[in-house]
Amino acid sequence: MIKKILILTFVFLGLTACSLDNTDEPNYSFELLPVKTATVPAEFHYGESAIIKVTYDLPTACHFFYGLYYEYQGSSRIVAINSQVINTTSCAEVITEKEYEFDVQVLQHEDYTFKFWKGTDTSGNDIFEEIVVPVVD
Repeated sequence: MIKKILILTFVFLGLTACSLDNTDEPNYSFELLPVKTATVPAEFHYGESAIIKVTYDLPTACHFFYGLYYEYQGSSRIVAINSQVINTTSCAEVITEKEYEFDVQVLQHEDYTFKFWKGTDTSGNDIFEEIVVPVVD
């Protein structure tokens, strides 16, 4: 009987001692950032890889690079920057320019069209800078 009471007491304490309300942990969100500049090769060679370099701005001290947004649409590629944002009330608005390089494996014979996301216009429509890179054998 005492063992059952002890077990129930430990189970009760285990379930109630830890709060699932973690208000001390930061709250995160994700935000796409525009590509500021893009440097691409003049041409791709089929079967090889090529490096593309992009620059972007982190708009606040609470923004961090989270990865490259890279979406396939046929022979087109949409490119933007994924950022992680710490949602806090005290965040310095300091613009920091960053650079990122990535490899492209040239596996198609058609020209590649890169659509570098530049943000949105006043109507909320996406704005892209399109760069076509021809593929040679």
